Amino acid sequence: MTTPDRSTGRRPRLLDLFCCAGGASMGYHRAGFDVTGVDIAPQPRYPFDFHQADAIEFVTRHGHEFDVINACPPCQADCTLTAGTNRGRVDHRSLMAATRTALMATGRPWIIENPVGRADMRQDLLLCGLMFPGLQVFRHRRFELHGLPVPQPAHPSHRGHRVRGWRHGLYHDGDMVAVYGEGGGKGSIPEWQNAMGIDWTDQRRELAEAIPPAYTLHIGRAVIASLPADHMPAAA
Repeated sequence: MTTPDRSTGRRPRLLDLFCCAGGASMGYHRAGFDVTGVDIAPQPRYPFDFHQADAIEFVTRHGHEFDVINACPPCQADCTLTAGTNRGRVDHRSLMAATRTALMATGRPWIIENPVGRADMRQDLLLCGLMFPGLQVFRHRRFELHGLPVPQPAHPSHRGHRVRGWRHGLYHDGDMVAVYGEGGGKGSIPEWQNAMGIDWTDQRRELAEAIPPAYTLHIGRAVIASLPADHMPAAA
């Protein structure tokens, strides 16, 4: 890997740490980034350049070679909402503090993404599936941003929207899909893919762990616009 050359007009490079199957990576790619993913677990369906490695060790060695860094440190140690979606993960220790320290040391702008409810990260940006046409998930995610201007979209009311499935012995119809767990009338794989805007994996665990690419397409477009003029390729 080489140090970024800001005079070439190339696509800016983004490093996606704890990338899983690439939900966030796809949005950044569509915004115009050349994306590299890192995860400690194998990710055979990850659609871009991939390194199986410890994310914190990788960013410590190579983070300065990228223009922007995204990270989604595992939340299972701190968040009960992900119960049932973490089978096969290698490490459930809280890595938030160590990740932030490693990101700060790179000198690059960065984004940390995690579910709502964590007290150990700022909420500079909150995204919900209702903010993006075509998505059928609520999937609230908060983002801590360092050195990056990203607008906060208006948060539409949840009134009139309901997640379909079985609860308390009754089936509830609705326009939203529960992309997590098993049983309870959860949707089919195609329904999960459609609800999330993801078509390159058909694995339930990978879909359940992902964020919709529309989220990081929104972030990526704002970040691309803030970079120097020679870093502004046409977005996909």
